[in-house]
Amino acid sequence: MSRRRRIAAVVALGILAPWTAECSWGGFALRDYLPVVVFLGPLYGGAAILVREVTRRAGLGWPSIALLGAAFGVHMAGLVDHSLFNPGYLDDTEYAGLIRDSTLTQVPGLGLSVGDAFNYVGNHIVLSIGLPIVLVESIVGAEACREPWLGRWGLGVVGVLFVLGSLLVHADAAKGFTAEPHQLGAAVVIIVVLVAAALALGRFVRDRHDERRVPWAGWVALVTAVAAASADLVPGWGGVAINAGVVLVAVVVIVRWSRRSGWSRRHVLAAFSGPLVLSAAVAYVVPNYAPASPTEAVLGDVAITVITIALLATAFVRLRREARPEVNEYVTK
Repeated sequence: MSRRRRIAAVVALGILAPWTAECSWGGFALRDYLPVVVFLGPLYGGAAILVREVTRRAGLGWPSIALLGAAFGVHMAGLVDHSLFNPGYLDDTEYAGLIRDSTLTQVPGLGLSVGDAFNYVGNHIVLSIGLPIVLVESIVGAEACREPWLGRWGLGVVGVLFVLGSLLVHADAAKGFTAEPHQLGAAVVIIVVLVAAALALGRFVRDRHDERRVPWAGWVALVTAVAAASADLVPGWGGVAINAGVVLVAVVVIVRWSRRSGWSRRHVLAAFSGPLVLSAAVAYVVPNYAPASPTEAVLGDVAITVITIALLATAFVRLRREARPEVNEYVTK
């Protein structure tokens, strides 16, 4: 992979991550897409690039990417904007009064809402980290997706941008709320544990091949879409239990399918496509963070649909053209 293509892939990942994280589900109007990408690019894009580079350099796979995505989710919601600990985080947005009561699933003493944690961290795993990585890697090709795209200097620059982006977003998004020292300490401990688990995972996960036929990729997308749709079905701990149970079943099913003969990068892309398609559909029924006219809202929703179709079509066509059988280690390392 030439230097120009590697740089283009890194830039694409840096641009795509903030869009999939904050725009793909209707959080912002069309006019706000460029400011969102510029303002959140160093944070979201930097995180996706660092996660991708670390895992590929270490020979790790998607389970490690998911754990590092969870670590970023805790970093974002626990240390950057403090939304994990601030029950009134969305009170100044159009979502005030429309969302569940986060205090119903709050952990006494810690001030952390388990319901919020499931939503915030889960969305960051899929939309902020996993989805942009799989889209860009699907488009650049099989060989390029397994090799690093940045050298040490490049990683250093992205790391600095990530730190600066975190500080910038914190100054803007914390909204005057400051988490308690024990809350911040708990977030740091969770992040360290998740990162350590992600880096150690490759030593313990082993390929176990299953000769049964791999399912159609559409079924993989359906399973992950159902898991994503299980959030907030009922308020309180009951909703958390349903969400956790459905997500656990989906993870077990996907992992078992990934052991089967014929599992490919197309199936990995399908797994992340389910939540993206669901997000594009949800955009038509949820408000933007800030007030928008009906025309602006519809234009933004249509734009999300067009961009989603274009991204998925490009990625799936690219994988189809490769027509190469993939090994299970891409997913199970």
